Amino acid sequence: MARTMSLEHIRNIGIMAHIDAGKTTITERILYYTGVSHKIGEVHYGTATMDWMEQEQERGITITSAATTCSWKDVRINIIDTPGHVDFTAEVERSLRVLDGAIAVFDSVAGVEPQSETVWRQANRYHVPRIAFCNKMDRAGADFERTIEMIRTRLNGNPVAIQLPLGSEDQFKGVIDLIHMQACIWESDDQDEKYQVVEIPEAYLEAARKAREVLVERVAEENEDLLDSYLETGTLTSEQIVTGLRAATLKHKLSPVLCGAALKNKGVQNLLDAVRDFLPSPTDVGAIKGHPANSDDVIERQPSDQAPFSALVFKIMSDPYVGSLAFIRVYSGVANVGDSLLLVNKQKKERLGRLLQMHANKREDITEVRTGDIAAVSGFKFVVTGDTVCDPSEPIVLERMQFPEPVIHIAIEPRTKADEEKLTQTLARLTQEDPTFCVRTDADSGQTIISGMGELHLEVLVDRMLREFKVEANVGKPQVAYRESIAGTAIMDEHYERHLAGKNLFAVLRLKVRPAERGAGIVFRSELKADAIPPSFVAAVKEGIMQSSKSGVLAGYELMDLEVVLLDAEMRDDESTEVAFKTGAAIGFKRALKEAHPIILEPVMTVEVVTPEEYMGAIVNDLNARRGQIQQMASRPDAQVVTAEVALAQMFGYSTSLRSLSQGRASYAMEFSRYEEAPKDVQERFAPQQLLME
Repeated sequence: MARTMSLEHIRNIGIMAHIDAGKTTITERILYYTGVSHKIGEVHYGTATMDWMEQEQERGITITSAATTCSWKDVRINIIDTPGHVDFTAEVERSLRVLDGAIAVFDSVAGVEPQSETVWRQANRYHVPRIAFCNKMDRAGADFERTIEMIRTRLNGNPVAIQLPLGSEDQFKGVIDLIHMQACIWESDDQDEKYQVVEIPEAYLEAARKAREVLVERVAEENEDLLDSYLETGTLTSEQIVTGLRAATLKHKLSPVLCGAALKNKGVQNLLDAVRDFLPSPTDVGAIKGHPANSDDVIERQPSDQAPFSALVFKIMSDPYVGSLAFIRVYSGVANVGDSLLLVNKQKKERLGRLLQMHANKREDITEVRTGDIAAVSGFKFVVTGDTVCDPSEPIVLERMQFPEPVIHIAIEPRTKADEEKLTQTLARLTQEDPTFCVRTDADSGQTIISGMGELHLEVLVDRMLREFKVEANVGKPQVAYRESIAGTAIMDEHYERHLAGKNLFAVLRLKVRPAERGAGIVFRSELKADAIPPSFVAAVKEGIMQSSKSGVLAGYELMDLEVVLLDAEMRDDESTEVAFKTGAAIGFKRALKEAHPIILEPVMTVEVVTPEEYMGAIVNDLNARRGQIQQMASRPDAQVVTAEVALAQMFGYSTSLRSLSQGRASYAMEFSRYEEAPKDVQERFAPQQLLME
């Protein structure tokens, strides 16, 4: 079947923002104005189309990235609605990985908020061009210019206004289009209201001229041809501005900024025009880089239907009707239902059992996928998030996604014996879906431990077990995911000699352990002479150390941020094996750790509290009492903002405390910052006499 829409007319976009900035509301308006839905769903009524999970509708937040497709004028827009809550950062990360462009939504009253910074950084990492939409211009305290300034200073962005608000707060009635120098006015808040294009009111004309001059200069600066034209004529035409601004947006030189009030149905049609005009198509993004299986060589796939098929699995979810669904982004080529594809990472074949075009949780069967498409596949057996599926004759591994480590864990057990097997299966299904959700069995207690990005993350997952999978479970109190490291240096000689199954095993090695900088992980180096032992034995030493680093010597927490150097080694021809060196390395490593002043590391969070001024003193005192370090205090038109760094262990139950301190009027956001050495009282809980030995 031939392509029905050219690649140039496809937009793969995401809508990203801080919680409550209005992302889902904007998406609902987009679906309405593009004809996908015939009734607008509202987050506050729990009827939003894109928030289809029960927990989302109850909590009024977006948890999973729902995917949908719509058309606007001559373009097809594939939208992924991403969560704004920091506990669900993996959902944002995996959707940004497969997007070509994004709409960054800001609350015009609050400006740039903590999760806005997180998702902006994530978008920078994946080089995603973006446009900004300042929402809630109808709210008291809305400030368009202040929000733009915060994008510039707090996000190091390059915002340029292509609109100005026409009125503000309850007088907000439209926008001034600086490109075409005209006003778009909505006479009412009615969803079916068509905006009127009129001349710019006299009272706003001077401000509009100045803002357009800034826009023209910024666009001309980024394009030599346009700069020549600007210097010659003193201005640019509307067509030149659109062309130049599109090119600058695609190169990350500028980010066009629009404004509106999505809940009042104002500004969304203009936002759709900006998606069409300024965000990239798959051809603008260019070739995707990858490498052959088991090689670091770089190879490319052009965004073309003629290129070999390649796609990235960016999400796996359970569907009550069709079982496991894998969401894929197609980077090159064409695949049809029934085709056999190669899962490169596992060297297994996967069959395209059924292809679905998704609209939130509704679906439509399709027969093929082409370059630039986002679709769901039913029938894959082995894939996990981040895997590449491709043409078996032209294997390629695309860049995997990076996810943060979980920082909180709880013990979980089935409520009845009958739930035991169901719980095991459910946990396996959830770990396949969510890369930041981990399950392990505690070696000492035998308990099942689940780990995630925050209290809300684990709460939602436990909730899903009951609702979706009908598994009843008892859960313990949340626990901090501590880590272990060392503060000193030690050298250890390990002489490993054993008699097993009629064979002698022999390995002698000298290991040195020392601290590494924060964030380095476990670093292994060999300083052996080339012929001391075979390379396979060195690899076995490394493997033994890496496996052993999963549990430390103080409390069994995972180790991080230390360097292990193999200084010397001896072998005997008949008795030395990879197993001997691997086992000897693991034992010697643990002995060395005990001599190197082992320490506990704790996760530190960045916390931002937004509060009315009268509660500021009490909130700052409370944060100080929690070992918090106040980083910044700032004012907003309607509130005060306190930013602090606080150990996660001190933040359990904080939402309840904050409610009582502020009579329910303050709110907070929290995200992981780093691990650092825990204070003395925490260290003393894991006294040296309790050192563990495997």
